[in-house]
Amino acid sequence: MKQIGILLLVLTFSLPLVKAQKTPSPFNEPPAWAKNVIWYQIFVERFNNGDKSNDPKPENMDVPFMKIQTPSGWSITPWTHDWYHQEDWAVKSGKSFNDAVQYRRYGGDLQGVLDKMDYLQDLGVTALFFNPINDAPSLHKYDARNYNHVDVNFGPDPVGDNKLIASEKPNDPATWKWTSADKMFLKVIEEAHKRGMKIIMDYSWNHTGTSFWAFDDIAKNQSKSEFKDWYNVTTFDNPATPESEFKYEGWLGNQYLPEIKKVDLTTERKTGHAYEGNINEGAKQHIFSVSKRWLAPDGDATKGIDGFRLDVADHIGLGFWRDYRKFVRTVQPEAYLIGEIWWEQWPNQFMDPVPFTSGDVFDAVMFYHSYRPARYFFAKTSNEITAMQFKDSLQFQWNRLLPANRYAMMNTSSTHDTPRLLSDFYNPNKYKFQANPNENKDYKTGKPDAESYKRLQLYLVHLFTSIGAPQIWNGEEMGMWGADDPNCRKPLMWKEYKFEPETRNNIQAGKKAYDKVAFNQIQFNFYKKLISIRKSNPVLATGDITFLAAEGKKLAYKRSDAKDEIIVIFNLEASSQGFALPPGSNWIDLLTHKKVTGNSIVMKSLSAVVLKKAD
Repeated sequence: MKQIGILLLVLTFSLPLVKAQKTPSPFNEPPAWAKNVIWYQIFVERFNNGDKSNDPKPENMDVPFMKIQTPSGWSITPWTHDWYHQEDWAVKSGKSFNDAVQYRRYGGDLQGVLDKMDYLQDLGVTALFFNPINDAPSLHKYDARNYNHVDVNFGPDPVGDNKLIASEKPNDPATWKWTSADKMFLKVIEEAHKRGMKIIMDYSWNHTGTSFWAFDDIAKNQSKSEFKDWYNVTTFDNPATPESEFKYEGWLGNQYLPEIKKVDLTTERKTGHAYEGNINEGAKQHIFSVSKRWLAPDGDATKGIDGFRLDVADHIGLGFWRDYRKFVRTVQPEAYLIGEIWWEQWPNQFMDPVPFTSGDVFDAVMFYHSYRPARYFFAKTSNEITAMQFKDSLQFQWNRLLPANRYAMMNTSSTHDTPRLLSDFYNPNKYKFQANPNENKDYKTGKPDAESYKRLQLYLVHLFTSIGAPQIWNGEEMGMWGADDPNCRKPLMWKEYKFEPETRNNIQAGKKAYDKVAFNQIQFNFYKKLISIRKSNPVLATGDITFLAAEGKKLAYKRSDAKDEIIVIFNLEASSQGFALPPGSNWIDLLTHKKVTGNSIVMKSLSAVVLKKAD
């Protein structure tokens, strides 16, 4: 057993403490609240079905322009259905599992969210991040039909809401009405704020769906449409010919998602890199109006949301984002803006967040940058790294950011776009690469083993004691597992439901087996404990960090400020290890509430402690 002297082996790297900020927050800094929250991400369609009367119907899902039609015999999928078992309508359609699953609807809605607000409060989360809820035909809602309205199937009256929407002039905010779905979301905002929770909405200002009202007008009126310059139309239809010459640019070549036109480019536009440019002025003003609608409903910012998550943000020029920040902060000075900044070069190189987090664009980016090295340290993968490499990776990422932005980062671990954490820890492949059974027949889709649960818990201890705001993808606290999209989007396994056993090893012929699917109370309790520790010890949100040890698979760091000091230690070695502690102090492990006395501690393999000085 090798002894490590924490006081002697000091790898010092202190991040300056974020200073208390006055209200309103400085324009070039994140809002003061951003560093203190615990994020919870909600994907409404799969969160909870609170009202079966508003479940989607084929007419809500069909996309006529793309000739996308719901399969014959389609019906809502029961919430407790075996995820990998295809419905009769899916089998008859002849579509593959991955294609057919896009037509599935489980009926999640905003009433379902309202019904679970007490659950979220009990868990302890303090900020809600909603995946798109704008009116759209898909399950994911990134293909907007209307930016300014909540999806009709998320509210109590889809038919009535469609009539209200049809009575408006969509490009004239003075004609906009509040649909029943809109009003229900305002109720969600009210209930969240009552519970001390912040709330942000997810939008893609880069593209819409082909059912979007402005694109629909172009499709019908072609070059005579007043919105013809909103999109990059390369060729309008020639009415003198029988075929259609109508062509336009879709996001990454996807015709289903026509791109808003980019203008005033002064630098090269290259995927995965920031560039200088803006968007069509008409579309821009519409986006501003929609943003104001949710930030300050009927002009009242106290009843509005607290910010936006911006999808594929690198695909829009920085000029637009600078203007957007100025506009949003004028409406709501404490608004939080976070951009999706991810891949510079798939599947190895992440984007540089600096152009987006320097005070004039976003307050944060979805910080996958800190999760990937953490996975390679805590999980058992083919890309294993040492404690020193992990420390160096974190320091590299933090050093690129301004102090205030480091603390305001949303430390994103898993989302609607990644494998669930348990599956990510259960499979050894490179991060996100072939992380599904279709591309990798050896990818394990079933319930993870005990070691994966243990290693994930160690990572979670790090997540809730590190720099930046922790984020939870809905269902992780329930112990859910699942491969990359679409398998990370299963309906949440609420404890009141009895689920069908889930097929696993589903791609490998002759190896079919089943797993029991049920709410994992142990996992929930662990998340709840970590959230409580974080909230009860502000030093974990705002304090300096100093690395004390990083050798082999042993890591220790200190969070400290003028009042408090907490030491976090991990032993990922295969055997027990001893660690020296500062002399003259007694400690209590916040994870177990056990007292630790003396000048050292012996830790078992795959264990962690969060030590605070005992009173």
